[in-house]
Amino acid sequence: MRYPDIDPVLLHLGPFQIRWYGIMYIVGFLIGYLICLHLSKRDHYDMSRIDIEDCLFYSIIGIILGGRLGYCLIYNLAYYLQHPLQIFAVWHGGMSFHGAMIGFVLAVWLFARRRNKSFWMIADMGAFGAAPGLFFGRIGNFINGELFGRVTDVPWGMVFPGGGPYPRHPSQLYESFLEGALTFMILGLIIRKDRPYGTIFGAFMVLYGVFRFVVEFFREPDPQLGFVWGTLSMGQILCSMMIVAGVALIQYRRKKSAGR
Repeated sequence: MRYPDIDPVLLHLGPFQIRWYGIMYIVGFLIGYLICLHLSKRDHYDMSRIDIEDCLFYSIIGIILGGRLGYCLIYNLAYYLQHPLQIFAVWHGGMSFHGAMIGFVLAVWLFARRRNKSFWMIADMGAFGAAPGLFFGRIGNFINGELFGRVTDVPWGMVFPGGGPYPRHPSQLYESFLEGALTFMILGLIIRKDRPYGTIFGAFMVLYGVFRFVVEFFREPDPQLGFVWGTLSMGQILCSMMIVAGVALIQYRRKKSAGR
């Protein structure tokens, strides 16, 4: 199957470029904002429009800084120690989901502390709103021809420009559907009923962790790392930690709520 070689740059404006990947980020943040506005109409979520807009600002900074620093520290530390100025060259690519999630958590914690809001309430809203962003973000990876899968003989395997002459799994599309669309649909069923704050965030961690862990078996490991523990990739190790933390969080918040 032929890879649809889409130009990653949508528009050239002199020395500036508008890239599809950046547009996917913008679309993801916009949809997340609209979802949070919708949730704020329910009594369970005490957030005004101004609160949501301010929190989104905090979150964007946390996600971008966390995602970039996470990638540099976790996935390519040796290179960035030798070339520290390249840390700021975000246009060359390199973002870590797990780093972005840590950045999001820190940003939300800071916002909640300043506004005297429930951290877990905001984390739930953010987790539900983040799933569509993951869907579009992985589409952006696909357009960039990056993070492709392992060599395969399945009929839908694609020859990626940077992946050699053999067909590979379009693992970006697997992730887009599982981590984005399917996660959003499952969380949508869970969030229909008011639950203890932190439940949705915990469920998001479990769902993302499980889906990403599975897809990693089809995704080509990062060349600078390879497999870091037996046949497991760095992504799978981090996702295993997410799953455990998510289950523990759900149980903790449930017991905390029952004890009130």
